This record gives sequence, C-alpha cells and structure tokens, in this order.
Amino acid sequence: MSAPLHPSSDQPLEPQLAFPGLARRMASFIYEGVLLFGIVFIAGYLFSALTQQRHALQGQHALQGFLFIVLAIYFCWFWTHGGQTVAMKAWHIRVVDVHGRALTQGRALARYVLSWLWFLPALLIAWVMDVRGGGAIFGCLFFGVLVYATVARFHPQRQFLHDALCATRLITQLPPKR
Repeated sequence: MSAPLHPSSDQPLEPQLAFPGLARRMASFIYEGVLLFGIVFIAGYLFSALTQQRHALQGQHALQGFLFIVLAIYFCWFWTHGGQTVAMKAWHIRVVDVHGRALTQGRALARYVLSWLWFLPALLIAWVMDVRGGGAIFGCLFFGVLVYATVARFHPQRQFLHDALCATRLITQLPPKR
C-alpha cells in the first residue's frame, strides 16, 4: 500500500501524517457525543440558573445559541491547543491543516461552523416532512450522519466535506514510544 499523497503535490505525506480510517473516526465521533452530554448538561444548567429559566421552552432559542457558543469554545480551544479533543486523544486522532501544522483560531472556528453540515440535511428532511417525536428525529439524524460519512469515501483522501472546505484533515496521532 502506498503512502497517502499531499493534496497540493504528488509528494507522499510523512508516515506520522497517515489518515485514520472511517471506523476510527466514527468511534471518536460517538465517544465525543458521550463526553459532550456532560458539557451540554452543565452549560444548560448554568444558563437556566443565570436566566432564572422556569420552563424548558422558555428562552429555548437563547439556550440553543448559548450551547452553540459553548461548544465552539470547547472545540476551538482543543483544536488550537494540540489539535485533539479528549475523544480524539483516546482514538489517536489529531486535526491539522493540509500542511500538517496546528490550526489557527480562525481555521478552527471555520471548521467548527462547517462541521454542522453533518446535521443540516437530516434536519432539513425532518422539517420538510414535518417529522415529530424524538425517535423519528434521531432516525433522521442517524441517516444524515451515515450519508455524510459515506460521501467521505468519494474524497481522494477520504476527508469529510467540512475538512475539505476548511483545508484541514484528520491524521493518526501515534502514541509516544515508551
């Protein structure tokens, strides 16, 4: 098997810049979701305490905006300070730019915003079809994520759409030798 090629030339990437497989990326994605549950829970509790929210639907859009910002801070901070979130560290995945360098704050923010492309097709389908209920919406989201991950198989380096648009990539971060 030949080494992956650098996207801007025909030169092979160095071995430490190998691409993680789709299964590992999806496992990291699921693990990240588990970890984010706690972050969203704490942020939601903080929001409700600060705004004295008495009903779950009161201030719903403000809460969504607050959570969007909290998650942006979480991801951008980790991506610009080592290139790995907690889940990415566990699965030995790191995000870098196409030249293998650390992300700038602007590129990390662009990657965060564009990473929401995962959910847009599914949410659009749920909205158009007037899907109601948690199970049906979850089914639409699962289908959307599955389609988005499958589309990555058509990219030459198997990168997701938001990585291709932001000129970033996921690489395998080999654990340190003992």
